[in-house]
Amino acid sequence: MAGRLYIKPWTTPPLDALRQDSQPIVGPNLAPRRPISIIRQDVGEPHWATAFWGLTPPWLKVLDHAPHCARAESLEQRPMFREAFHARRCLIPVAGVYVWKPQPRMKQPFLVTRVDRAPLLLAGVWCRYHTTLTEFNDSTALITVPSNALLTPLSDRFPAVIEADDAHEWLAPTTPDERAHEMLTPAPLELLGAFPVSRRVNDPKHQDWACGHPTGPMTYWHH
Repeated sequence: MAGRLYIKPWTTPPLDALRQDSQPIVGPNLAPRRPISIIRQDVGEPHWATAFWGLTPPWLKVLDHAPHCARAESLEQRPMFREAFHARRCLIPVAGVYVWKPQPRMKQPFLVTRVDRAPLLLAGVWCRYHTTLTEFNDSTALITVPSNALLTPLSDRFPAVIEADDAHEWLAPTTPDERAHEMLTPAPLELLGAFPVSRRVNDPKHQDWACGHPTGPMTYWHH
């Protein structure tokens, strides 16, 4: 399960023709129930937006119950996610995702990145509820799938990664649900690598970039 994100400043936009009205949110140790930047389709083209990380439909009574992840296998069974998956898909660009490997006396944090360190485009859904006729709040949740063989020793689930070539199709509300589901698969084995990081990342109050610095070698898939 993805409980923490590593998002660095982007020197180039994660997608071509990306509208940007404000600077995207960045941080070395971003936790759920905080604002994050998402990419969604707006007037037919991808656009940065800010959303609360934790899906909050209008009927949700307790903010702490807002899910920050949704399982791909049950998107259409749960009313909270069904409509959003059909009409409001988004992407969360990140430099890495933290996972914790169970060990006898503690959990060792790892940072999972692309081996080429390009942005990871994570699949998500978003929703909106109006507080007044003119004011509203947007929120989002990541979509997770079973981990691939490389990441299974670290975590049994990981966010679905959308390839850049599929990004516009994923964002388009006209894309059939069946096609969108086809994109929700474990990441290719050769795409990702993981390296251990300091346990400082365990505390979301720690917001120094050293949280994402390697403390050991990267593990990646060997052919």
